[in-house]
Amino acid sequence: MKHAHLILGMVYLSFMAPLQSFDGELEKFNNYINQSISDANIAGMAVAIVSGDSIIFTQGYGYSDIQTKKPFTPNTVINIASISKTFVGVALMNLVENGLISLDEDVNTFLPFKVQNPYLPESIITPRHLMSHSSGIQDNQKVYLPSYHYGGDSPIPLGEFLADYLSQDGAHYSKKNFTKSKPGEKFVYSNIGAGLAGYIVERVSGKPLNVFTRDVIFKPLGMNNTCWFLSEMDLSKHTRLYESEKKHTQLKNVDLYGLTTYPDGGVRTTVTDLSYYLLCIMNKGVYKETRILNEETVIDMLTPDYIDSYTKFWGIGDQIGHGGGDPGVSTGMYYLPKEKLGIIYFINTSSYRDFKKKEEKIFEFGKRLLLER
Repeated sequence: MKHAHLILGMVYLSFMAPLQSFDGELEKFNNYINQSISDANIAGMAVAIVSGDSIIFTQGYGYSDIQTKKPFTPNTVINIASISKTFVGVALMNLVENGLISLDEDVNTFLPFKVQNPYLPESIITPRHLMSHSSGIQDNQKVYLPSYHYGGDSPIPLGEFLADYLSQDGAHYSKKNFTKSKPGEKFVYSNIGAGLAGYIVERVSGKPLNVFTRDVIFKPLGMNNTCWFLSEMDLSKHTRLYESEKKHTQLKNVDLYGLTTYPDGGVRTTVTDLSYYLLCIMNKGVYKETRILNEETVIDMLTPDYIDSYTKFWGIGDQIGHGGGDPGVSTGMYYLPKEKLGIIYFINTSSYRDFKKKEEKIFEFGKRLLLER
């Protein structure tokens, strides 16, 4: 039985801007979200809209736990899947800014094992290639999917997995792990490549990625409910995860899990915390009075290298940001540079597919909010 009846009466609301004259638009927006949740058989979600240096709207809908009827709020933690890659991008740009790395060096300069494409053994792969998904490293699903560890954090060290996958004497090394394209020649989305980029951050900084990003991004921005590992957090704050199948209306629980290649999708955060981060990027590296990257570094990070629609772990174009999808998770974080308006949404059910329509509706509501300010 669908759980729409659980949703319509259960809304957690927080306003960051006065909406006294906006009740009709708010009701229309809430009705749309509630109806889409019901139609798609979604347990719960949260939305945030940001502009200037502020969160102008944030609201939760439905449940983080349908059994206990615990509401999904703007402060509910969820793993955000591939939005996590943007943090790897920022971390690498921090190292560039501090003169610790060049994006055009051979990745083997930083590694204790040798990455070698069997089709192009003399080719050089650089961090820039990894960040633009043009390195020639691809995801061999027979190896990648089993690297998800259900029930907790992965016990397999990131470097060990990457060595097994990318070096000739590795247990999982195969031609299927690579494309025949020269680095920089072809866009092939690569979670393994993002994992390698995160590992390079660890090798160059001398800190685990979770510690480095906490020191240079999370703590400075006040992202106090953000981390990478389940072992780092209060699990009572984490949403339950769900899946629903077309032929079944009953939601299926998905155990919490960790990623062996955690840099590609392991960040756990709230829409509130992620709003501070998005505002920082929208404002060229500064949020309130805290700067995590110089303005020119952010501009470089968002400047295309090989293709026009993706650069340095950020999608670019009319809107800038990243989406994410994993078992039990659907997420999005985008902003419109011309309108200086950003949106974030987290969904704790991996059945929803009509992301474009939802993003358009949230942006549309955000534009109306700006008119009311």
